[in-house]
Amino acid sequence: MAFLKTGGCQCGEVRYEITCELTVIYACHCTECQRQSGSAFGMAAVIPAEHFRVTRGTPRDFPRTGESGRTMLCRFCPTCGTRIFHSPAGLAQNCNLKPGTLDDTSWVRPTVHVWTRSAQPWTVVPEGVMVCETQPADRSWLTRRAPS
Repeated sequence: MAFLKTGGCQCGEVRYEITCELTVIYACHCTECQRQSGSAFGMAAVIPAEHFRVTRGTPRDFPRTGESGRTMLCRFCPTCGTRIFHSPAGLAQNCNLKPGTLDDTSWVRPTVHVWTRSAQPWTVVPEGVMVCETQPADRSWLTRRAPS
């Protein structure tokens, strides 16, 4: 297998693997992601669902509706509560992984920043990345390639 990355929750009950390069890594500055992450923004790496596999444990589900009005199914460890991934409504072919749960995060760089109208005033968005004030209606940004 040419590409294999692994990760899991804080306590180790839930583990996973991904078997393809990431199509996009995004930072979301909406207030819900700020609350969920306990930080200035949340991050997600878009992975085709067929390349994501839980290898240990069974995540619990939590459905929620975001500022965009879209519902997503959030999945987290039932023991330690770490949010591991979510599946956006209407995009079941994708798994949006929380990249901080990867075993090696040294290579993770967001290429897209969304909901920047809610960004903390001290947040610096790097030059050369796609920036959207809200959630783009056109979902073509979900196929924007992340650097290897």
